[in-house]
Amino acid sequence: MTNQRLQQQIAFVIEIDRLKQVLRQTVLMDASRRENSAEHSWHLAMMTLVLAEYAPAEVDIQRAIHQVLIHDLVEIDAGDTFCYDAAGHDDKVEREQRAAERIFGLLPAPIGQDLRQLWDEFEAQATPTARFAASIDRIQPLLHNWQTQGGTWKQHSISRAQVMQRMAPVEKGAPELWPLVVEVIEESVAKGYLTA
Repeated sequence: MTNQRLQQQIAFVIEIDRLKQVLRQTVLMDASRRENSAEHSWHLAMMTLVLAEYAPAEVDIQRAIHQVLIHDLVEIDAGDTFCYDAAGHDDKVEREQRAAERIFGLLPAPIGQDLRQLWDEFEAQATPTARFAASIDRIQPLLHNWQTQGGTWKQHSISRAQVMQRMAPVEKGAPELWPLVVEVIEESVAKGYLTA
């Protein structure tokens, strides 16, 4: 290829295929295997599209879809950090910042900068769009654990209080979906999927 811009774009496309190799703690809803981060990102994009009517009015749904599609690309280098792993979070920000520099830096400057801005916005959760996208990111594994009768919650002895703390940002980021979150958590406690 003689076009340097296209070379960079193809190099990025090839590199992000590695996200399919990053396994998450979450298992598929049929409990057959662990989900990978690429599948997770696709699922979030579909959820954002399907649940758009529950977004606060000021949310830019297209931007939220872009954010959920790219938010975990840094896991190619940084790995997936289990949300209930306190020690794993000690250096998570530094690992992910380094990964973002490298991965988004593969692209031609305007595209790479745009994607990096989307990623930074998602991470900061300072906009209604980012808060909605981050809420969807929290709801998805909640649904997986609910559908797998406790899945990784049981495996790691996760309590109702831990899940409520993890899910708390949804109340502000996707307030119309908050009642669903509470309902799923309470049903999960009642059925023994979560410890009280």
